[in-house]
Amino acid sequence: MDLSQLEQVEHDALAAVGSASAEDELRELEVRFLGKKGSITSLTRSISELPKDQRGAFGKATNILKRAIVDAIEARRTQLVEGNVSAELEDMTFDVTLPGTVATAGTMHPLTQVQEQVEEIFSAMGYYVLDYPEVEDDFHNFEALNIPSDHPARDMQDTFWLKSGHLLRTHTSPGQIRAMGEFEAPFRAIFPGKVFRYEAVDASHEHTFHQVEGLMIDREVSVAHLISSMTIMLSEIFGREVTVRLRPGYFPFVEPGFELDMSCQICSGSGCKVCKQSGWLEFLGCGLVHPNVLRHAGLDPNEWQGWAFGMGLSRLVMMQYGIDDIRHIMGGDIRFLRQFG
Repeated sequence: MDLSQLEQVEHDALAAVGSASAEDELRELEVRFLGKKGSITSLTRSISELPKDQRGAFGKATNILKRAIVDAIEARRTQLVEGNVSAELEDMTFDVTLPGTVATAGTMHPLTQVQEQVEEIFSAMGYYVLDYPEVEDDFHNFEALNIPSDHPARDMQDTFWLKSGHLLRTHTSPGQIRAMGEFEAPFRAIFPGKVFRYEAVDASHEHTFHQVEGLMIDREVSVAHLISSMTIMLSEIFGREVTVRLRPGYFPFVEPGFELDMSCQICSGSGCKVCKQSGWLEFLGCGLVHPNVLRHAGLDPNEWQGWAFGMGLSRLVMMQYGIDDIRHIMGGDIRFLRQFG
């Protein structure tokens, strides 16, 4: 290995660059000579094989050669770009008065924006923000949540079953079981994520939608704590006080169970197709964690209590932005998404 090798590489590189007729060729030459497996890189790595008294001069010459090739590529690229522009200007069909292409900035999806808001609000109240699998097993999705195989509640959640015997989770509630097995009580956490239901799609229902599950485990908890957390969250999201109401509701994994409704923010309670003309939107299910669920998670219900809620994040997005059809959220229509920049 000597300086003659550098001269040969320089000759080959500059000749190839000078004859390049397109920018794609220049990119290939950059990889060939300057890439991780390129000629210059190989020469640089071989410096350690030289006698010590030759390494300095060889290394300096290698750096000079590298800079020469970089400069040659940039100069040739400029020539090609200018040549292409000149060719377009000489084309009699080219209209120089046409406006250029406007580069538009992207934006976060409205679901992402609202989810981050919710996470920040609950984090400020001392909640963990946890993420668990979308593909679940029967135990975590049903059995551990007090829904055995013969329980009629399974018919309420049309399920996508997989050939492996697993399923796409029908709610974010399995996070309760996983969190209670992962964290030492007392603790509080939320679990945002996608859920899946095999059901008909309409203005207020989707087969794929987003939920946020919440759980608080302590020695003494009450429904008042739950309502307070929900009220704080809604007031922070909407920037104003939101009217809510609590109705008795049935969920196998809580006892007692409740339905928490919020006044429809689209029609201000006057009635629309989203709230089915009622003025109220079913927002979340909640209640005190059932003793059987605590036992499945390894907690003694005589020592620990808890409350849980599960809210539809997709519906919260609809209320936040005045969206009257849930199908827009997962539709992927750029015209719709551009409104949230």
